[in-house]
Amino acid sequence: MKVEEIKTIVELMAANDLTEFKIESEGCNLCIKRGGAAPVPVAVAAPAPIPVAVAQSAVAAAPAASAAAVAPAPEKVIESPLVGTFYRSASPDSAPFVQIGSKVSEDTTVCIIEAMKVMNEVKAEKSGIIKEILVENGQPVEYGMPIFVIE
Repeated sequence: MKVEEIKTIVELMAANDLTEFKIESEGCNLCIKRGGAAPVPVAVAAPAPIPVAVAQSAVAAAPAASAAAVAPAPEKVIESPLVGTFYRSASPDSAPFVQIGSKVSEDTTVCIIEAMKVMNEVKAEKSGIIKEILVENGQPVEYGMPIFVIE
């Protein structure tokens, strides 16, 4: 393939807002990607809050200030840093990196996300205790998708 042909392909990609072009034929294997390596954020719908039944008299008796004082500790969410497949352990026969109740620090590996045949270790980047695991082993995840809840 000639350089002029490749330049034409790149110009057509820019004109049509394409980010990737692949062509495979005898004696030629060309793959062109344009744009940065920054992942594109994907909007993820948050789960609807679960209503809690509270006795009417308790609501009337409790002032707003004391309700704020008994609020539970704030929860933190570990989000997926990339698009890929979520794995809780390094291999199918090894133990999971973390479980519900595991104490984690910023450097603790909590899972692996496979993207394009590359295994990417995901660190907690926050301290706390794993309260909930939001993704099943082997499930696909999106960029920014919540995968763990810690408190």
